[in-house]
Amino acid sequence: MKKFIKTLKNIWSIEELRSKILFTLMLVAVYRIGAHITLPGINPIALEQLSKSQTQNGILDLINTFAGGAFNMASIFALGIMPYITASIFVQLMTVLVPSFQKMQKEGESGRKKINQITRYITIIVTFVQAFAYVAYLQQTSGPAIDPAYGAAYFTLTTVIVLTAGTMFVMWLGEKITDKGLGNGVSLLIMIGILARLPQSFAQELAYRSERSGNILIFIIEIALYIAINMGCILLIQAVRKVPVNYAKQIVGNRQFGGARQFLPLKVNSAGVMPIIFAQAILFVPTLFTLGSNGGALGKMFTDHTNGWYMLIYSVVVIGFTFLYTALIFNPKQISDNLKQNNGFIPGVKPGQPTTDYIGTIMDRITFPGAVLLAFVGILPGIIQLLFGMTQGFAMFFGGTSLLIMVGVILDTLQQIETQLMMRQYDGLMNSGRIQGRQSASAVQI
Repeated sequence: MKKFIKTLKNIWSIEELRSKILFTLMLVAVYRIGAHITLPGINPIALEQLSKSQTQNGILDLINTFAGGAFNMASIFALGIMPYITASIFVQLMTVLVPSFQKMQKEGESGRKKINQITRYITIIVTFVQAFAYVAYLQQTSGPAIDPAYGAAYFTLTTVIVLTAGTMFVMWLGEKITDKGLGNGVSLLIMIGILARLPQSFAQELAYRSERSGNILIFIIEIALYIAINMGCILLIQAVRKVPVNYAKQIVGNRQFGGARQFLPLKVNSAGVMPIIFAQAILFVPTLFTLGSNGGALGKMFTDHTNGWYMLIYSVVVIGFTFLYTALIFNPKQISDNLKQNNGFIPGVKPGQPTTDYIGTIMDRITFPGAVLLAFVGILPGIIQLLFGMTQGFAMFFGGTSLLIMVGVILDTLQQIETQLMMRQYDGLMNSGRIQGRQSASAVQI
């Protein structure tokens, strides 16, 4: 405890770090306040009564998770940061597939600014499209909560403008946190939105268990299991395969350069959380054909996370997308060329194409167990809900997108705080070694 208090004092004594933390907390508070401001023309009381009888699944639940519940509350931040994420994924894929984007990426700081500007423009377009879809969704599901004084055309126009402005403001908040705060602004806002739903889900599960005698013990077991799953998720995020790399010696005058032995860290889960997001979006498509009807067996299967067939199809899709996304973002030839240019080589492997094939083979071998574990994390909420019969809201925190994002962002944030401490000769946050975030665990940036 003394160590913890001393660490907090050290953090607060660093003026730069203190200002970054306070600045981040201020912008996060602004974001959470905006998430509770209802759109013009919506009766919040009537909307709350309607939302109690409605449930979202698939991509709608994903958007609501990323928006911190603002989607269900018809907030001015209802779309959250999701349009920016969509635009970022699109631009990231373009940097792999389109030569002009690859050229911009290699231009350094100027190229990065151009790519960021293109991402902002695409975000505006995506936001407009999603805003019109969201208005149609509100008119279909929450029609009684809309003020009759607002005409359909006027409500649509004002709502689209407000939602677009709200998303751009959230994007600006994320960029400011990245520039002047603790960093990872967009990811941090998503994490805050997810954590904002945790206390309510925790209280609902506790109230549900308190209704029957003896269920408090089950609740304690659930909390212990949740902690264990978080620890396992940390291992999945940080797991790397270290490939030994030697650098040739160079003698310039009386000085020797190189000759050191280092490691090339290859992440077991290079794709991060993207395969789960893609899988949820793909499995949401079949439910579109069952809207307006009773749903049938197909609609129930793709909206029930505890269904065995849903888990099987979901796992296969996640594994497939993991291999696909890893192949898009990971380039063994580029790594091989970089080693060759820096006089580096893998012991026992010839430079050039053999090195490329060797790295690619290792990546394929470690991607499969990583994909299987990622799929298992994705279906964990359904498994936990079946085993313990807990509420669906609390079960969603036992795996899937929510858990991976929370653990990853927390690791990154703690790593940045620890870096600031060690730069000023203070002890780190842990005695056993430095904290590794998602980005420090591999040379591949996600």
